[in-house]
Amino acid sequence: MHTIEGGFPASSKAEFETVKAIAGLGLDADICGLSRMLKADVDACLDCGVDMIHVFIPTSDVQRIHTIKKSREEVLATTREVVRYARDHCSEVMYSAMDATRTDWTYLVEAFRAAVEGGATIINVPDTVGVTTPSAMRQLITTIAAEVKVPIDVHCHNDFGLAVANTLAAVEGGASQVQVTVNGLGERAGNADLAQTIMSLESIYGISTGIQTNRLMETSRLVSRFSGISLIPTQPIVGENAFSHESGIHSHGVIACSQTFEPGIMTPEMVGHQRRIKIGKHTGRHAVRQLLTDAHLTPTEAQLDEIVERIKFIAGKGKRLTDADLYQIADSVMGSILDIKKFHLEDIAVITGSHVIPTASVKATVNGCEHIFSSVGNGPVDAAMKAILGILPAPIQLKEFRIEAISGGSDAIGHVTIAVEDPQGRIIDASASGDDIVLASVEAMVQAINLLYRVEKRS
Repeated sequence: MHTIEGGFPASSKAEFETVKAIAGLGLDADICGLSRMLKADVDACLDCGVDMIHVFIPTSDVQRIHTIKKSREEVLATTREVVRYARDHCSEVMYSAMDATRTDWTYLVEAFRAAVEGGATIINVPDTVGVTTPSAMRQLITTIAAEVKVPIDVHCHNDFGLAVANTLAAVEGGASQVQVTVNGLGERAGNADLAQTIMSLESIYGISTGIQTNRLMETSRLVSRFSGISLIPTQPIVGENAFSHESGIHSHGVIACSQTFEPGIMTPEMVGHQRRIKIGKHTGRHAVRQLLTDAHLTPTEAQLDEIVERIKFIAGKGKRLTDADLYQIADSVMGSILDIKKFHLEDIAVITGSHVIPTASVKATVNGCEHIFSSVGNGPVDAAMKAILGILPAPIQLKEFRIEAISGGSDAIGHVTIAVEDPQGRIIDASASGDDIVLASVEAMVQAINLLYRVEKRS
């Protein structure tokens, strides 16, 4: 059974209500509440109706002396008392020796034994400040497992970028449960990343986790959107570039056989991602030919050389090229290959304000027929995107949306890059710039839609 730690009920009324709400959802997972080594905190967890109570107390000298100001003996006594109280009222109790990796190992084992004597059903070994190494973590877990006969859980922080590696080493040492966070979010540098840990266990170690791995990408984007914390493109597993190839050598190899420059034991489909060939200053002829072939465009060898040369020249000046740029370059070299636009925007009006729900109204011609559609959104850009997508006869999803300021001041020029996907999984990206970010977003969207329709038509 998987466990979701809903929060720390005693920390605030809002946190209490959140944990209680999560516990009441009937999810297919145990819901856990966090508690200091205080009976009042335990009661708060119980009042939320959680399935597990997670009690913690500092055990390292530096944290014990400077935070709770208790002796080693007092920590052991408190542990036995509060863990017993929690176990008397809840069937599942996890005990954490906070800052375990900086705790004297002999005393650490003593603390875990005290917790088990009190009734703890699982013990947690936190690398609270991320200072251990994989080899040390494996040895520590092996040592604890030989002395304490309950399941072992680990909680690793990423201060030195070792959270995932330490988590995997703990599994090698005998840990049967690991704590992870979506996108590695957490205090300071964060915690062990969900996607990286899960796919390492599944693909490298061959350990089944019971996780629907094809939902990892979707989950990552959902959490990124609600947290407001963006992922870097090179984020493993779920980053925009995780399965993207620009280098001529790499893209040539991947086109021939995906395993040449991808792990093979992990594919983009396994995590809900997609493989993409990107264009840039390192792009080779094979990649460009494949991208044009996907759009049923067949340049001559001389035309292909010219297209590649123009791509490298433009990208070499620092411009990020999109699929739309590729087709414009191909059109310039090959002659008029661009079809009549299927989607023609006639007019768009956007209303927003401090006491007005952002609303966009769109009038457009689709396949020669005029349509009008209105939609509300979280802001003017969101409303405009939804209105445009709502007018289309077939569902198209907005997969990526990025805005960058390319000049300063309140009248700054913004550069918008978007990617859209059709029901067949084809993805096209486009970009536009302007001092009106709504209109720039609309321009990029319309451009991408027409390119996607052209690819579909030629297919």
